[in-house]
Formats: sequence, structure tokens, C-alpha cells
Amino acid sequence: MATALDLAADPVALTAALVDLPSVSGDERALADAVEAALRRLPQLEVVRCGDAVLARTHLGRERRVLLAGHLDTVPIADNLPSHRDGTRLYGCGTSDMKAGDAVFLHVAASVAEPRHDLTLVFYDCEEIEAARNGLGRIERELPDWLTADLALLGEPTDGLVEAGCQGTLRVEVRVTGRRAHSARSWLGDNAVHRAAEVLDRLAAYEARRVEIDGCEYREGLQAVKITGGVAGNIVPDECVVTVNFRFAPDRTVDAAAQHVGEVFAGPAVTVIDSAPGALPGLDAPAAREFLAATGTAARAKFGWTDVARFAALGIPALNYGPGDPNLAHTREEYVDTGQITRSAEVLQRFLS
Repeated sequence: MATALDLAADPVALTAALVDLPSVSGDERALADAVEAALRRLPQLEVVRCGDAVLARTHLGRERRVLLAGHLDTVPIADNLPSHRDGTRLYGCGTSDMKAGDAVFLHVAASVAEPRHDLTLVFYDCEEIEAARNGLGRIERELPDWLTADLALLGEPTDGLVEAGCQGTLRVEVRVTGRRAHSARSWLGDNAVHRAAEVLDRLAAYEARRVEIDGCEYREGLQAVKITGGVAGNIVPDECVVTVNFRFAPDRTVDAAAQHVGEVFAGPAVTVIDSAPGALPGLDAPAAREFLAATGTAARAKFGWTDVARFAALGIPALNYGPGDPNLAHTREEYVDTGQITRSAEVLQRFLS
């Protein structure tokens, strides 16, 4: 039998209840069962299950629809369960990333019975692991009509502020070649590891761009994240590979980002090995403007990649908004400030009431 969750209870208590149901990526079933059972007790909602994702929505005939999305999974537990309170801090695996956000969305669904906008809630699995297993991708393939809205809010931790859009990401391998030789006769070879210094020099001298979009300043970054080379202790290496990560502003497409990186490293072979597009802020959408007004704060740029990019690719303006410090995500000391949980719930209730 699924654990009973009281969605109308204090959202801080609800956060603790969610945290105390372990849900490491790939093992979200118990939590998904509990969330599904709780949502099915709300008569205004249509509820469906898609694997270990739970979806619910209203059909009130409102002019606009707002989608609230949060992932149910966490990174592996680090001796930080069950949850515990220390003053205004609630500690435990997933408190910040992102069960506090899930709790806020669930609480609002239960406490605002007649929202001014139709609501869709999406609680999905496997966000913290490889993209191919991400539950949103499965929902897009199997239940695409559930991913339509005028605004999507993703409950990732943002310190209770609005973080608009997200950066794109590109990983490339920059391959430098040389000539292999015995290290005792090194003058007969051409050391590829030494030649990689040119690649590193270009990275060190690179001036990252800053760009303002809809009042949000995005900062780009081009960084070496790995270097491999060498054959044996007595061989001059004939190949060295520098893996570089480019975090780019959302006004660039993936193709434009790849072209830019190729131009930076003109000469060595550059191979794209992984990429994901960014998401524009989307702050000009009416529902986004209305939500920002409800928060009483200004939006800031999102540094990093989040699933708002998936919604943006579907043509849905999407914002990151949730309680919790993103710098605490995935740490052994992870916690969420309980005041942020309460304030986030109040903002959403104000927006929807």
C-alpha cells in the first residue's frame, strides 16, 4: 500500500514526508505510488501514470494553462536520510533538489481548488541520470498532449527566485596529433602532449562573452574538463585529446555554438561528442509576466542546463522556480530553508488564486 501523503498539510511537513520516501534514480516507484494515490484523492484532477511518472491536470476551461513540473528522483543517498530539522533548515537527500519544489507544487494543487489558470502537474523520473532515461522524454513520446501549456514552471532549486531560460551545453574533443618515437631518441618524434599546449593557451586567453536577453545576463564559459594522452613510459606520444565544455548563452543554437568552438581551435580536429540546446527566457509571454509580477522580484539568468530547455523546444515558455540553494544539490549536507518553502507556496497560491 502506498504511503499516505497529506497534500493539504504544511508544505514543510510535506517536503519531509517526500524526502523520507527514498527515490534514487531508477527506484522511484514507491514515491510515485504515494504521489499518484494522493493526487487521485483530489476530485478536480484527471490523473494518469506513465512508468514511474505521475501526471495530473484540471479541465476548467480557463484561457491559459500552466504546467508545474518536478522530478521525483534524487542522486544516491549519502547517509543523509531520514530527514531532520535544525532550526529553519530541513536536512536530507533531495530536500533542495528537488523535493521541496515537488512539495510546493503538490500543496498548491490541493489548496487552490479553483485556480485562475488550468493546471497540469508532471512529476517524473530519472532526471539525475543519462538523458535517454529522462521521464520527460518518455512522456513526450507516449503522452504528448499532456505537455501543452502557456507557461511551464520547473521546480529546480533557485533560492526562491525566478531563473529564466538556461544555458546550452556542448562538449567537444580537440585532437592534437604528432609523431611517435622512442623517448630515448625523442628528436625523431613530435610530442602531441607538448603540442596540446597551444590548445590550453587558447583556452586560457579566451574571453567569454556576456549577453543580455530580456534583462537577464548570461555568461558563457569555455573550459578544458579532461585531457588524455600518452602510450607508455618510454614512447613519445603521437596523440593528445583535450575535452572541452562550452556553456553558451541561449541566443546561440547548438550548430552556432559548435561553429564558434571550431573557430576558436582552428587547426586541430574538433569533434562534438555531446550537446543540448539552451532555452530563451520567455519572459515576454503573458503568463510569464503575470507570474513574475506575483513573485515581486526580477528574473535572473539560469547558469547551467535544466529541463526548461525541453519545454522551450516544444514552444512553451519555461521558468525555473523553486525553494532551495542549488549549490547544496547533491551534497552530503543538503538542506532547504523552510522559509523558502513557505514563501514559494504563497507566491504560487497568489499567482493562481
